[in-house]
Amino acid sequence: MSLLPIQSGGASLRTGGRGAVPRHVAIIMDGNGRWAKKRLLPRVAGHRQGIEAVRRTVRAAGDLGIEALTLFAFSSENWRRPASEIGELMGMLKRFILSDIDEIHEAGIRLVVLGDWRMLQGDIVELIEGAIARTANNTRQTLVVALNYGAQDEIVRVARRLAGDAAAGRLDPATIDAAMFEGGLDTQGLPPLDLLIRTSGEKRLSNFLLWQAAYAELLFVDTLWPDFGRDDLAAAVDAFAARERRFGGL
Repeated sequence: MSLLPIQSGGASLRTGGRGAVPRHVAIIMDGNGRWAKKRLLPRVAGHRQGIEAVRRTVRAAGDLGIEALTLFAFSSENWRRPASEIGELMGMLKRFILSDIDEIHEAGIRLVVLGDWRMLQGDIVELIEGAIARTANNTRQTLVVALNYGAQDEIVRVARRLAGDAAAGRLDPATIDAAMFEGGLDTQGLPPLDLLIRTSGEKRLSNFLLWQAAYAELLFVDTLWPDFGRDDLAAAVDAFAARERRFGGL
């Protein structure tokens, strides 16, 4: 499936709504295992179908005008899964980069990776570094992938760095504010998070973008991730557009 944008003149994906399209959407891609179980298939079949959902969703995000799309691909807690499943997931990650990076680049998509991904095995790190460098100057859309990511770890890393600077006399602790802290997060340089979606019906954040989600709109949908696609994302954007965001004001 091509990730290139649809040419103008086609039907709009939007079906209504009275507000703006979210600049930054994040998705907790949940339900691959349940999708496979319902079909009496091994869990890996759900993960493979989940890759197809990624392709559909990245393309739909570009068509909808979403500036940045963040996908929770592998959490720091996912290492607790069976080694065989982790191996399959890492293999699929490698194949996705090798097979899709040309189309991602041609579509004008910049790749950004969050988390402690440099702790992954060397060949995967090398592939990721190459993909990031190749797409660094693309401006049509940003695809953000969270790999070996945990929000609590991210916050601790920033706090540790600031504490070290303060202890070394490079920073006055009294000057630390929310803007300074946010500037040290993995998401620095990205638009503020507007909408966070979780698929599969679960209603929790699971240690994902805890700081960034402070004023994001949250949307929990029953669709299992392998079934998620253009219509689901369009419906989520319309739900966002219909909400009134006050950010603590009246």
